[in-house]
Amino acid sequence: MSIRRLPEQLVNRIAAGEVVERPASALKELVENAIDAGATRIAVRLASGGIDLVEVTDDGCGMTTEDMALALERHATSKLPDDAIEAVTTLGFRGEALPSIASVARLTLESRVRGNEGWRRVVDNGEVVEEGPAALPPGTRVRVESLFARVPARRKFLRTPRSEYAAAMDVMRRLAMARPDIGFSVEHDGRRALSVQPGETGPERVAGLTDRALAENSVGVDHEREGHRLGGVASLPTFNRGVADHQYLFVNGRPVKDRLLTGAVRGAYAEMLARDRHAVVALFLDVPTEAVDVNVHPAKTEVRFRDPQLVRGLIVGGLRRALDAAGHRSVQRPAPSALAAWQQEPMDAPQPGSAAPELGLMDRPAVSSVQDRRPTFMTPPPQARAEPAYQPPPEHTDFPLGVARGQVAKTYIVAEAQDGLVIVDQHAAHERLVLERMRAAMSGSGVRSQALLLPEVVELDETACDRLEARLEELAEFGLELERFGPRAMLVRATPAMLGQGDVTGLVTDLADELAAYDEALSLKERLDHVAATMACHGSVRAGRILSVAEMNALLREMEATPHSGQCNHGRPTWVKLGMADVEKLFGRK
Repeated sequence: MSIRRLPEQLVNRIAAGEVVERPASALKELVENAIDAGATRIAVRLASGGIDLVEVTDDGCGMTTEDMALALERHATSKLPDDAIEAVTTLGFRGEALPSIASVARLTLESRVRGNEGWRRVVDNGEVVEEGPAALPPGTRVRVESLFARVPARRKFLRTPRSEYAAAMDVMRRLAMARPDIGFSVEHDGRRALSVQPGETGPERVAGLTDRALAENSVGVDHEREGHRLGGVASLPTFNRGVADHQYLFVNGRPVKDRLLTGAVRGAYAEMLARDRHAVVALFLDVPTEAVDVNVHPAKTEVRFRDPQLVRGLIVGGLRRALDAAGHRSVQRPAPSALAAWQQEPMDAPQPGSAAPELGLMDRPAVSSVQDRRPTFMTPPPQARAEPAYQPPPEHTDFPLGVARGQVAKTYIVAEAQDGLVIVDQHAAHERLVLERMRAAMSGSGVRSQALLLPEVVELDETACDRLEARLEELAEFGLELERFGPRAMLVRATPAMLGQGDVTGLVTDLADELAAYDEALSLKERLDHVAATMACHGSVRAGRILSVAEMNALLREMEATPHSGQCNHGRPTWVKLGMADVEKLFGRK
C-alpha cells in the first residue's frame, strides 16, 4: 500500500473533528476570535441550539479582503507575530478554527476595517461559492449554518437542540466571566437569553451569570505566591451544588477545564463539603506565560503547568485563607417552603348556642383545646426548661449569634439575637468545633491520647484492617493508637482525649471506610483532614442530648470565635436565622 498526501479538504475535515465537536465548540472559537480582535461588544444569535445557525457579530478591528482569504486557510493566523508559541497571549493562535468550521458547514464571513468598505466571503463545506461587497458596521460578522449537514456520521452524534443550547450557554458564561470589560448578548430562536453590559466588576459579572445569591454568600479570593496570582470569588461551603458545573476556572483569561485545578478546589473544601456536593467558584489564575503550556489540545481547554505543585498549593492555600476569614458565616436564606410552614392555625368559630372559650389558661386542664384539635402539635412535649438565673442573663445585642433561650427536640438551640431568632443544630455545630480544635492541635504539639482501661478489639474485614495498618503512624498523630490483632481485627489501645467516651467500634469502622474512599493523589495533609473530620463526628455532642443554658451559650460563644463554624464537616449549615421582619410577618404585624 502506497503513501499518499491527503487532499486539503479532507485534512480540514479531520482537523474539524478535533476543533469542532459540536455547535458550542464553533461558538467558542468564533467568540474568542472576536475577543482577540479587540471587540467591546459581542452579539450572538443561535437557532436550534446552534445546530441550524451560529452567528457572532463584533465591533473589533475587522479584516481586509486579503486577510479574509488568508483566515480561511489552515495555520494562517495574525496572533503569532513570531515563532515564540510559548509566549502567546491571545486566546487563539493555531489558525485552524475558521477553515475547520468552513469544511463542515456553510460559513459566511463578513468584515470591515474602519475607513474601508466591507467584504463578504461564503464557503460551503470547503468550497468558496460567493464573495463580494457587504454592508455592515466596522467589525466582523460570522454565520455558521447547517453544521455537519453533509457529514451525517458527525451529525447523528449531535444531541437535542436543548442540550446543544445548554452547552453553548456554558461556553458564553465562561467567556463573559473572563472579560467583564466586554458586553455580551445571546439570542436563541428569537428570544434574548443573556445580556451583560461592559464595565462590570468581576464579582458582579460572576454573580449575574451564575446565581444572584452568590454575591452575599461568597468570599473574595486574592492570593499571590512566587509570581503566580489567584483572584476571584468562592462560595461559602453551605452554598453548594449537587454537580460541579458551577466551577469556572481561568488561566491568564482563558477558560479551562483542568483536572489539576478542579482537584485543588476539591482539596480546599475537603473537610467542609460532603462528597456529593460541590462549591460554586470562579477563580482567575494569572501566571507567567513561560510557566504554562496552552498548546496541549486543539480545543485549548487544557493546560499544562511547569510547576503543578506550586499551582495546587496556591489554589488550596488561597481558598483556605479566604474561607478562614469568613469566620462563622453561613448561608442565611430560609427556604420559602420552610417559612410557609410557619402558619397561624385558624381558631375554630364557636357553634351557635355553644359557650365561648374561657381565657384563664392557668385554670385549664393540661390538654388545651388546640392540642385536642391538633394532637401532633404537642407530641413530643417540649424538652427545654426554665432555670433559676443566679445572675442577670447577658444582653443579646452583645453577641452575633445571640443568647440561648431554650432547646427544641433535644437537637436545636434557639437563641435570641438583636435582629432575629437564631436556630443552631447542636450536633453539626459541635462537630465543626471539635474538628477545628483537632486541626489546631495537629498544627501545634499534636492531639493528646487517652489510654483505654481495657484495650478494645474491633473486628473488620481483612482489607479494611490492611488499610488501617498502613496508616498507623498517621492515626497515632491524632491520638488514636491501633495495632493489628490477627487477620481480621484491630486492637484499640488509646483514643483522642478530646473525643471523650465514645463509640470506639463505630469510630474505627468509619475510619476504615474513609480510608477506602481516599484519592491516592491527595496530599498527606488532605488525608489527615479527612481523618480528623471522621473523628470529630464521633466526638461531637449528639442530637438527643439535653443541654443546660450555660452549655448552649458556651457553644454559641465558641462558634463565634471559630473559623468555618457556619457549616458542619459535610457542608450543611450549622445555624440559620429567622429575621425579626419574618417573625412579624408570621403574626401579621407587617
